Amino acid sequence: MDLTTTYMGLKLKHPIVPSASPLSRNLDSIRRLEDAGAPAIVMYSLFEEQINYESRVLDHYLSYGAESYAEAASYYPDLAHYNIGPDEYLNLVSRAKAATHIPIIGSLNGVSTGGWVDYAQRIQEAGADGLELNLYYIATDLLRSGAEVEQMYLDVVRDVKKSVTIPVAVKPSPFFSATANMAYRLAAQGANALVLFNRFYQPDFDLDRLEVVPHLVLSTSNELRLPLRWVAILHGRVPMDLAITTGVHNTGDVLKALMAGAKIAMMASELLEHGVERINQILDGMTRWMEEREYESVSQMIGSLSQVNLAQPAVIERANYMKVLQSWRPDPTGTLS
Repeated sequence: MDLTTTYMGLKLKHPIVPSASPLSRNLDSIRRLEDAGAPAIVMYSLFEEQINYESRVLDHYLSYGAESYAEAASYYPDLAHYNIGPDEYLNLVSRAKAATHIPIIGSLNGVSTGGWVDYAQRIQEAGADGLELNLYYIATDLLRSGAEVEQMYLDVVRDVKKSVTIPVAVKPSPFFSATANMAYRLAAQGANALVLFNRFYQPDFDLDRLEVVPHLVLSTSNELRLPLRWVAILHGRVPMDLAITTGVHNTGDVLKALMAGAKIAMMASELLEHGVERINQILDGMTRWMEEREYESVSQMIGSLSQVNLAQPAVIERANYMKVLQSWRPDPTGTLS
């Protein structure tokens, strides 16, 4: 049985790939991922704020007295808390590449150009086999239109693609009014792959301290449905590889992702919660499922349930919405169901 797949031109021994997460924050953990069967690793993200912070600190010391620095620094994250800065990130990419035998994909998180182009080049020079642009932007400006936000995304992809030769994946948010058109335009700027979707973390309120607090909630398989639908819609229609990264937790989730049209299924929450050994456990379940149904390869499966291959493609869109609503029935016990 052939479990191999290709992603951005990289040949992988199977399609279950660890996505950007704290699991790639040090070399020992990266080695454990490879030993656990990871066919490639997406490094945790280097944040735009970290790049900007470093440059502003340098600018400050070149332009101002050190005694005026403390208050200004308080507006930025404590980089010691993030454990690693831009130069250390590049060093880790280089060491990971030297210490493993699988593709290493760097990750940049932000939305503007500027320092991103320089660090994209430096990540390539460090030995990365690919780069993922993790585009994270909350449009809160009342005067900034959706078209302007979209152009920001496109400008980043265009500028980064001009600066590197390694393949580039784009990980956007799901919050576009015309997701299919945006995917098409990202492909036109040279994106080699689309990773669906960037999972925005929402703040919470602490009612005792009356503060806004960060609140990390790991994903569940229920969150697979949104990227699953869009991968199924886009497969065969945009000239780039597709990946699903939200809600992948078990064998069924991986199989669904592939049948929708994804070349790889990425996971982080499952590995963080249950350990990196889950990669081979899920792969074993996937192999058994394929053997029982006489699949000979992963490629045979990819896109088999995408919209372009369905006899009734409308089920992926509005007709499915109507069917779901009409299928609801009240629970005879009187409780909601």
